[in-house]
Amino acid sequence: MLRRVASHLFWTARNLERAEWRARLADVNYHLLVESPAASSDGWLPLLAITGERAEFSARYPAADEQSVLEFFTIDEKNPSSIRSCIGLARENCRALRNHISSEMWFEVNTLYLDAQRWSAATFHEYGVYEFFFELRERFYRIAGVVRNTMPRELGYDFLTVGRTLEAAENVSRLLDVKYHFLLPRPNDVGSPLDLSQWAAVLRSASALEAYIGTYGNAIRIDKVVEFLLFDETFPRAARFCIDRLEAALERIAAGGGEGESVPGARMLASRLRSGSASAVLGGGLHEYLLGVQEDCARISDEMFARYLRFE
Repeated sequence: MLRRVASHLFWTARNLERAEWRARLADVNYHLLVESPAASSDGWLPLLAITGERAEFSARYPAADEQSVLEFFTIDEKNPSSIRSCIGLARENCRALRNHISSEMWFEVNTLYLDAQRWSAATFHEYGVYEFFFELRERFYRIAGVVRNTMPRELGYDFLTVGRTLEAAENVSRLLDVKYHFLLPRPNDVGSPLDLSQWAAVLRSASALEAYIGTYGNAIRIDKVVEFLLFDETFPRAARFCIDRLEAALERIAAGGGEGESVPGARMLASRLRSGSASAVLGGGLHEYLLGVQEDCARISDEMFARYLRFE
């Protein structure tokens, strides 16, 4: 496979996953504030903390109110990671892949792109925040279904898998890190109704609440949430599940190219997640562990670029 094609597939998947992730974060945060209004005006700051965009936001917006954050997070074309920007990047990569993806996939991505070009600050008032993100979530589910049901399980699908799972693993680590260190700074609040509602919101952000309850019951416990989102081997958005799939895809890519070894960083991170546990991580420092996961994801991305994606 040409490096150019591999790069377009990888970045298509990463940008679609990033756009969907941001849509779920905004939707869950909106519902959390409706159910449990913030005591201060900082209820939308967690979104900026999770994505590491507080400085960029503050440079152009006077206050982190609902309208400003939603605009920055969703439709701001100057923000390269806004949902609209990610959809645009995914569409441009797909446009270069017309002979390598299904017509159904191109149709769904291109249609979403065209619709996103019509979004404006008034869109949230016209449709309502709930309806807007509900429909957007369904669009992403439709794209995911088309990809899974129309793409041959060949190298192209493996590069899509690597892009999607790498983005998902990094995102869930950021989500846990921000909740643990930013959303609840007062030790006395640990275990309070507010704390539990926020941990439930973390699970909903990963579409994991029902799956968590099916595994651990209705009690929301910090150690169980960390165990589920980091180390569960069966839930599709858990970090371990994602990295297991990423490692397997990279092994197939390496075998297809006649290479003896896949990306070393993926193998190291997969081994760490398979041997890890919430009790050990919480005892040794969750923040430090999650930073390590994010650094490993960045290393994998760099190794991927050097080995498979760099082209002239």
